[in-house]
Amino acid sequence: MSVAAPLPVLWLYGPPAVGKTTVAWKLFTELSRRIPTGYVDLDQLGMCFAAPTVHESAPEPASDPGRHRRQTRNLDLVAANVRAAGARCLVVSGVVDAVRGIEVDLLPNAALTTCRLRAEPYELRQRLAGRGRAGDEAADQVLEYAEALDRNHPAGPCVDTTGRSVAEVLELVLSETSGWPAPAGPRTTPSVAPDGTSGRYPSYPAGTGEMLWLCGATAVGKSAVGWEIFTTVSNAGVWCGFVDLDQIGFFCPAGTRAPIDHRLRASNLATVWQTYRATGLERLIVVGPVESAEAVRTYREALPSVRITLCRLHAGRDSLTERVMLRGRGQGPLIAGDELKGQPATRLRDVADEATAVAEALESAALGDLRVDADGRPVPDIARGVVRQLGWLDGPGRFPLAPTGRAR
Repeated sequence: MSVAAPLPVLWLYGPPAVGKTTVAWKLFTELSRRIPTGYVDLDQLGMCFAAPTVHESAPEPASDPGRHRRQTRNLDLVAANVRAAGARCLVVSGVVDAVRGIEVDLLPNAALTTCRLRAEPYELRQRLAGRGRAGDEAADQVLEYAEALDRNHPAGPCVDTTGRSVAEVLELVLSETSGWPAPAGPRTTPSVAPDGTSGRYPSYPAGTGEMLWLCGATAVGKSAVGWEIFTTVSNAGVWCGFVDLDQIGFFCPAGTRAPIDHRLRASNLATVWQTYRATGLERLIVVGPVESAEAVRTYREALPSVRITLCRLHAGRDSLTERVMLRGRGQGPLIAGDELKGQPATRLRDVADEATAVAEALESAALGDLRVDADGRPVPDIARGVVRQLGWLDGPGRFPLAPTGRAR
């Protein structure tokens, strides 16, 4: 039996605000024009915290402070999935343990190359100020972490981003890593399903549990509402995790803009759920688009023992247009792959028209176990509406499901 070759992985690491995500995304977009490439922000593989205490807002396991081991295990499994989809390399951005660094033994599916990004303290503080974190305790912790990286990881490829543009930093990264990936990784032939989509991914013992999945058209508020629900129920003492399907599904065949690969996303979701479930977690909030009951079945098949409630957020043209325009002006979460930020008004209006058509199609299909009206409502109000419909906080902490637990 042949064993697949490890996938070439480039991991850019460093302190928050040093430019990891921005540089990694630029590398991903440039590489994907030539070779099949994947991308993942490591933060997206570890959004699982215990319920807050009087001392900590997001407690982490004593056996895995920083959740670095959990994220690294998830990364290894995601690398296997992306390789099965046909990728020839994977770009990663994220923090590492300031003392131990990366535990390479947890990455058997990756041929790992690393590059540290750093910046002078005054530059980091200035960038943090741009994020509204100039003088708070969190900013001081970032600077302490950056100092620890400088102290504990002086060797290996490193690029100083101080005063440099993204293009300049990327050029230096490629120089430091010998033009990674060179050569362009092992040529991988993806499995193909009967419907022509890329297909056979490793299966994982996902385990039982419950998921709330928020879906809907572009800019309807999936991520914002999902995160509000996550923080609300966490603050109420319910232990849960959070996954954004868009953020765990970045894969682009060379030079093409492929449709959403639901098989890849479902496999990556099962991967994340497997490691979360192993810690004892039983509940997960998922956000991401889905266009049909057939696509939903792909996720149910990847997670056969998990009870999934699909909640569709709906909004009309006026609300969707307003939210698309706000996203275009940068009023949204700082996430990789935001295709609306900075776009001209003409393009944003086209996106709003497309989102309206999608919303109407989903409405006609009555997709989902629950439907929540998001028209003209603030995020906290929408989140409360979802929680009320589910009755999540009415009982002893269980998440009641819709009667069938199945999407129409």
